[in-house]
Amino acid sequence: MSKDIKAGGTDQMPEVQENPYLVVFKKPFTFETETYESVDLSGLEEISAKDMIAVNKMIERSGTVNVIPEMSLEYACLISARATGKPVEFFQALPPKEALKIKNRVTNFLYGED
Repeated sequence: MSKDIKAGGTDQMPEVQENPYLVVFKKPFTFETETYESVDLSGLEEISAKDMIAVNKMIERSGTVNVIPEMSLEYACLISARATGKPVEFFQALPPKEALKIKNRVTNFLYGED
């Protein structure tokens, strides 16, 4: 989605910013009636501590015990659902390697340096 822009009369291409929250799937993934090639987790920027607490409570109610819940795949699926507005079942249905891409992106967001 980059546009050819000429800067100062030269033919230089502007620097294209890559979306660090875009997780591209190795092959298309079909959920219900739609096929997806990627998922955009940009909504992670809008997640609040209140959302994180709610997800922690959901995990506790499920009976799962994690010392560091935000490092779990379950947490990543639940927080990704909140960030994207997609149902948690979307993330739970992903193939293993794609689910781990999501988990790693969420973990990197939470623990990565700015």
